[in-house]
Amino acid sequence: MLTGEDRRDIDMELNHDAIDAQLASLLRDQPPGTTANLTNFAVAYWDGQRVVYVFLDEHDDAELDEEFDLTDYLLEQWEADFAAWFAEPHYSVRSELLKWLKADA
Repeated sequence: MLTGEDRRDIDMELNHDAIDAQLASLLRDQPPGTTANLTNFAVAYWDGQRVVYVFLDEHDDAELDEEFDLTDYLLEQWEADFAAWFAEPHYSVRSELLKWLKADA
């Protein structure tokens, strides 16, 4: 858990709505196929309408695995990871995601 002092360094409250809104804002400005590398096992991307969260494959962390819903439980577990990401965002362009997005279009 983050301390009160740590929280002052974060410009946003860590809840579903705030995270989705901030990620949407950041990801919409990125090229298609871009993921926000939130943790070493989960990413998020903008599908043109909403933020989608995806686990990375456990055997090949460059490959996307399955989508998941960001729950309160996960937010509590990954609070430090999200805070670190928002403090210093990093992205990847994934050819696999481009294929997913084209297939859904």
